[in-house]
Amino acid sequence: MNYLHILCGREENLPIYSEIVTCLEDISQFPELIEPIYRDAITLNETLLEKLRFGLLRLQIYSEIHRNSDMEEAQKMRFVSEMIERTIFGGLFIERESYVSE
Repeated sequence: MNYLHILCGREENLPIYSEIVTCLEDISQFPELIEPIYRDAITLNETLLEKLRFGLLRLQIYSEIHRNSDMEEAQKMRFVSEMIERTIFGGLFIERESYVSE
């Protein structure tokens, strides 16, 4: 899976994305990388932080669209992207309940 392509969308590749991709490729590394990701994120200017947040949102949307294709992969993508977003931004840009029908 091309996680970097999902994170970038049509935007630039941010260096912080490589750490996020590492987590997605091997989720066992996520606990070790959450702090370095956070520390890298807090050094970003407002524009780059906004780009990062939309990259995380793209992961969440992609995982939702493809959740029936590979539920385990979708759950992993959602977990990593939501945990990073909550850690950096204190919450989610869009709460899941607001866009997922029951």
